[in-house]
Amino acid sequence: MAADQDHDPVGDIDALLSEERTFHPAREFREDAIVRDPAVYEQAERDPEGFWAAFARELDWVTPWRRVLEWTPPHAKWFVDGKLNVSVNCVDRHARTGRAGKPAIVWEGEPGDQRTLTYAELHEQVGRFANVLRGLGVVRGDRVAIYMPMIPELPVAMLACARIGAIHSVVFGGFSAESLSDRINDAKAKVLVTADGGYRRGHVVPLKSIADEALERTPTIEHVIVVRRGHEEIDVAMKAGRDRWYHDLSRGVSAECEPEAMDAEDMLYILYTSGTTGKPKGIVHTTGGYLVGAYATTKWVFDLKEDDVYWCTADIGWVTGHSYIVYGPLANGATVLMYEGAPDGDAGARAST
Repeated sequence: MAADQDHDPVGDIDALLSEERTFHPAREFREDAIVRDPAVYEQAERDPEGFWAAFARELDWVTPWRRVLEWTPPHAKWFVDGKLNVSVNCVDRHARTGRAGKPAIVWEGEPGDQRTLTYAELHEQVGRFANVLRGLGVVRGDRVAIYMPMIPELPVAMLACARIGAIHSVVFGGFSAESLSDRINDAKAKVLVTADGGYRRGHVVPLKSIADEALERTPTIEHVIVVRRGHEEIDVAMKAGRDRWYHDLSRGVSAECEPEAMDAEDMLYILYTSGTTGKPKGIVHTTGGYLVGAYATTKWVFDLKEDDVYWCTADIGWVTGHSYIVYGPLANGATVLMYEGAPDGDAGARAST
């Protein structure tokens, strides 16, 4: 007993994630970096509001803010009374300049199929999708649930929601029907955007059939938009009066869509926690402060240059994917590589060839 009492179990645990080494960048990299002066840390500490206001001024605003930060603990409001549109900052301001022909999204499906959308093409697709949503009665403040594979229509749907002031709630395409219905019901979503299926680790995930199971207990859903990923082997059931194929809805729809001027504190999206500790909790991200933060960190942390091709390995179903596949890189006018699914065995080998 005495030996057991003296035993220190903590001392027997190896901290495998402890890392104290430092890896300095090459001199050429430092000299070409966007940020080369460590004095930026002092500047940010000395005048944090001025620091963030400088980044905010690099974006397009409909109405300038009256105050950078209104801090009443625990609540913070950023860029008070300022108005902007996230879609305009991620798409329009590039599509209407010299970046119009620049690739915005370079996509590869898990089987190896490929698509590229320039900023001009992304502008058209976002505007058309936004008009489809408006045609279904979606208005500013409505919630739209998105349950899709990693295909270009996913960020297009997100940006379309942002364009018209609808609040999107992206649900990871690997989640179950119960997880989807929980999130739809909590957000009281009016529309669900999904797809016939998607590839993951060499298998086709039948998203529409999983969504149908969830929709048996989601009374707020009025319309379901189904994007065709191209899975002919999937028998997709369409409920009359509720389900519509996106390619049918978008036929002949204008790509010009007037954006909403959103208050900086208006809600941009809700993203739910995984629910591993209980009921999933919806985390709210507002418009102005979030976009400025995503824009700034993408630009500086990843040191993005005009000719870079940038890839984030996250899924858009997570917040990392929201910030560093969609909003941050596109606000910077970057070229984003987007990959569907996950490499695994033969599927990974096919995708890499």
